Amino acid sequence: MRRRTLLAGVTAGLLAAGSRPALAGTPHTGRRVLHVRPGDSVQAAVDAVDGPGRTIVVHPGTYREVVQVPAHAGELTLRGASRDPRDAVIVFANANGTPKPDGSGTYGTAGSATFSSAAPGLTVRDLTLANDWLRADHPDITGTQAVAAYVTGDRTHFENVRLLAHQDTLFVDTTALDAFDRQYFHRCHIEGDVDFVFGRATAVFEDCHFHTLQRNVDFTPKGMVFAPSTARANPYGILAVRSRITSGAEDGAYKLARPWVPSYETTAWPSLVVRDTRIGPGIDPVTPYTDMREQYPWQTMRFREYRNTGPGAVITVPENRPRLTPAEAEVHTKETYLRGWRPHA
Repeated sequence: MRRRTLLAGVTAGLLAAGSRPALAGTPHTGRRVLHVRPGDSVQAAVDAVDGPGRTIVVHPGTYREVVQVPAHAGELTLRGASRDPRDAVIVFANANGTPKPDGSGTYGTAGSATFSSAAPGLTVRDLTLANDWLRADHPDITGTQAVAAYVTGDRTHFENVRLLAHQDTLFVDTTALDAFDRQYFHRCHIEGDVDFVFGRATAVFEDCHFHTLQRNVDFTPKGMVFAPSTARANPYGILAVRSRITSGAEDGAYKLARPWVPSYETTAWPSLVVRDTRIGPGIDPVTPYTDMREQYPWQTMRFREYRNTGPGAVITVPENRPRLTPAEAEVHTKETYLRGWRPHA
């Protein structure tokens, strides 16, 4: 019950999805700022967006609903009214294996997301996005992936956002198999247990905090932080820079990453660089990487580290921790990955 206890601290305005938004302008007036307050619906505000460059301000409260931003809502900003992301929480509880109400099957991994967006130029800031579905409450469901945010669309920027779930917390994806959509996460807190940052996007994480959860299982590894699925043609996958990795579990219980080669894209060549980051003792320093499937061993993937510190970064078996050379490190920067887009400027 840990997740629900955590979210229970935000009590103002527990919302039933489908309520009408309180807007600073209705669609026909063309006002650029829409306000959502306790008792209103964030999705209704998204549905009211009538042009590019709109802003939705979410006031303190807990909004229990699924929010989906369509591709045509370009350049949208969705932000909390305060600078503390704990004040405004969007949360729901669907999993991969959760049956849909209409009987058409289950949601699947991407469909389980509390928040999803296909809009280019999206900015999300000062919010908490959470999926509080718990395995213990649903022993009959085997598809236990429960996504907090599923993001596609080029030039997506998350600033000071908390992303909370257990398995598959943050799905950084692209709009198409051959698209190299860019995503930038700055000063974000992301926590989970299994593969909780995963996908094929070009995703940069700067000054972020990755936190692995305690998990009541009798095996190790208890989970992995990253599971990239980068397209082979994409030179850049996931980059974590100047960040930190902590753990609520015992020392060495987690792996840093494993490669994900999806059944629908078997040519994927996962890419991950973790550099200038403090890695805590929760990560196994001897064998920080593992395989997801035997036919795709991690040693054949584009996994590299550079100048990491902390007990989880100690190099005891060099061949288990591939590293960038100084010359290679000059290429693996946010500027290179974001290809001229400068959300950090």
